[in-house]
Amino acid sequence: MKLRVNKLAVGVGAVTGFISSYVYTKFNGEKIAYASWTTNYEPNPAAKWDYNWDHMEPKYMVNPKKLKSASGDNEINESLEKNTSKVLRHVILIRHGQYNTLGLTDNERVLTETGRKQAELTGIRLKELGIPFTEMVKSTMSRAQETGSLISKNLPNIPVTNCDFIREGIPIPPEPAIGNWRSEMKQFYQDGARIEAAFRKYFHRADPSQEKDSYTLLVCHANVIRYFVCRALQFPAEAWLRMSLNHGSITWITITPSGRVYLKVLGESGHFPPSLVTSYP
Repeated sequence: MKLRVNKLAVGVGAVTGFISSYVYTKFNGEKIAYASWTTNYEPNPAAKWDYNWDHMEPKYMVNPKKLKSASGDNEINESLEKNTSKVLRHVILIRHGQYNTLGLTDNERVLTETGRKQAELTGIRLKELGIPFTEMVKSTMSRAQETGSLISKNLPNIPVTNCDFIREGIPIPPEPAIGNWRSEMKQFYQDGARIEAAFRKYFHRADPSQEKDSYTLLVCHANVIRYFVCRALQFPAEAWLRMSLNHGSITWITITPSGRVYLKVLGESGHFPPSLVTSYP
């Protein structure tokens, strides 16, 4: 019978004097140390980065078998270069402002006075950043539409489009579970497919033909943003509900040409005075 027992021990480096932790794994009586400062460390296979997550990794977009000429190697290199992104793609996600939760329909769930102030201040903050925004995409729900319109007052020259895919919803059963959501599988099934489609639409490295960094503003909702963050960082998507986002907050994700993804900002709301910081619902 094989038994694996993990034990955490703390050791002090003899040369550096730094304190480091070692995870000792016993397997069939053999004791192996795993730590980031040891040469035998290997990352958890589940934690390894998938560089082809957006299906735009150049080496997977070239078929050497189709290049049968004498200059095949050159053709491969040229094709790889042609399919390689060269600039950054930034996706800046804005949560809508505080809204009227007593409304029975979406048309009645408009921003409160606090929510309008939040949206205006977020627009001012985005303008102050001096970023050459490429486009703004707004959820078609009333609170996101109103938030985006107030932001546009400070960013009047940015093209604006609307998208049903980024409407609020419940993307996937959260872990740990909460409330009675376990029984609402129909809602997960419907919302999840839509929100995942939105992720695939907006999260990918820049097109190889793109010559300048792009900055896309998505004005949407907390559940959608939290799910996007988990998916973009290749974290378990079920963890989306472990994060909290304030109304009118800014979340910034950067996708590099290599396919690496960086979370630059999560739920930034420091541009609000304390009296305007709200998060629920």
